[in-house]
Amino acid sequence: MTDTAGPAADASEADTEADTEADAVGADAAVTTAADGPRRITPTTRVLLHDLAVRRDRDEWIVGRMTTRTFVALPAAGARAVELLGAGLSVGRTEESLRAETGEEFDIADFVGDLAALGFVARIGDHAVPDAEPPRASLPWLRPRHVRLALHPVIPLLVGALLAAAAVVLVRRPDLLPGYRDLLWSRHGSVVLLSGAAAGWTLLLAHELAHLVTARAAGVPGKMRLGTRLQFLVMQTDISGIELAPRRHRLTAYLAGIALNLSVASSLVLVLALTETGTTAHRLLAAALLLALLPLPFQCMVFTRTDLYFVLQDLTGCRDLYGDGLAYARYRARRSVRSVRSVSSMRTVRTVRRGVGAGDRDDDPSARLPAHERRAVRLYSVVLVVGTAACLTFMAAVTLPVDVALLVRAVRGLGPGHGLAGNADAVTVLVVLGGVNVLWLVTWWRNRRPRRSAGAT
Repeated sequence: MTDTAGPAADASEADTEADTEADAVGADAAVTTAADGPRRITPTTRVLLHDLAVRRDRDEWIVGRMTTRTFVALPAAGARAVELLGAGLSVGRTEESLRAETGEEFDIADFVGDLAALGFVARIGDHAVPDAEPPRASLPWLRPRHVRLALHPVIPLLVGALLAAAAVVLVRRPDLLPGYRDLLWSRHGSVVLLSGAAAGWTLLLAHELAHLVTARAAGVPGKMRLGTRLQFLVMQTDISGIELAPRRHRLTAYLAGIALNLSVASSLVLVLALTETGTTAHRLLAAALLLALLPLPFQCMVFTRTDLYFVLQDLTGCRDLYGDGLAYARYRARRSVRSVRSVSSMRTVRTVRRGVGAGDRDDDPSARLPAHERRAVRLYSVVLVVGTAACLTFMAAVTLPVDVALLVRAVRGLGPGHGLAGNADAVTVLVVLGGVNVLWLVTWWRNRRPRRSAGAT
């Protein structure tokens, strides 16, 4: 799963969290410096910007600093102001240039304050601006030059050829299609559970490494970590900064994990075709094939910010499809609740309907979005609500009861009266299934702490 925490996401907690939008004018023209505290920005002030990357995206510009993985969407005038300030023009000269080019007035002193708050400004006049410690990347020794071939245009062609070969084999040998029975390759449940967990986590790590490698090839540091998506424990890769790469590179990074799973599955199909049916090797390969394919349906659950979610967000041109969709869904829910509470008579209903005017529209968080984003966000909010409700319902009706039943059975299976094999199976269930649930709780709690701290401040 990718996560752009500037696409998370996997694929990707990208927590892909998406680009931060900002206006071209800020709120304060006094900036704290390392030398002497708050410093006033005057028309003669010049600033030194950090190394910033810029990319045009439709009617806006993405400006960001790769070192700190901080990015912002600016209008054309904002991007032009960044360019002029970076060229060494003073605040006053930048305002004059923008006035001459656009015919509009801009408060560049406040804008510089906003840029400093984002960590984009190194010096204001002769005074250094305090800089935050950059986030650590996974595998920092891996340089873009080491993995530049990951973005070579021939790679998708090779993956496509491998998929086509596997499809031809499956058409000729439909008996190779995996089923759930292929996972039960051993009579011992503990062996099946342990081997499945080992293979599954290995494939998951390889999936995330594919995201990390392709993002690193595009110059994005990337960081892998554990996260939660509803009731799912996931590994995700923060590839914030991929927003500044060309679209082909962005989509390659988002789809790299899925491509790896499909490549592994296709290779296993080809090997299976050469393996004698009924042998232990054949059963192991069939189990591995199913484990490689099992994560793919999850990727279609775009309401949990999976790899395909970031593809969808990129193709629709949205800044934060999940965040905006969630805000719109909450707005609709609040409006529905207010309407239900107001319905006490037909007259009241008519009064409420007449009252649905400018105030309600102003409360609609999607109203501030461009038309193409607004349509996508409103449609996505339906998918978000329906998908989340279905997922949580399945967890309450199926997953949770099964987990509890297995754990209770494992506890009851412990003791001297159950033999060595029985105790081994019970311990395996407790360690694997119980461990995953404990890890989910720990990860969920750890990821919520920064949010509570931010809310408290």
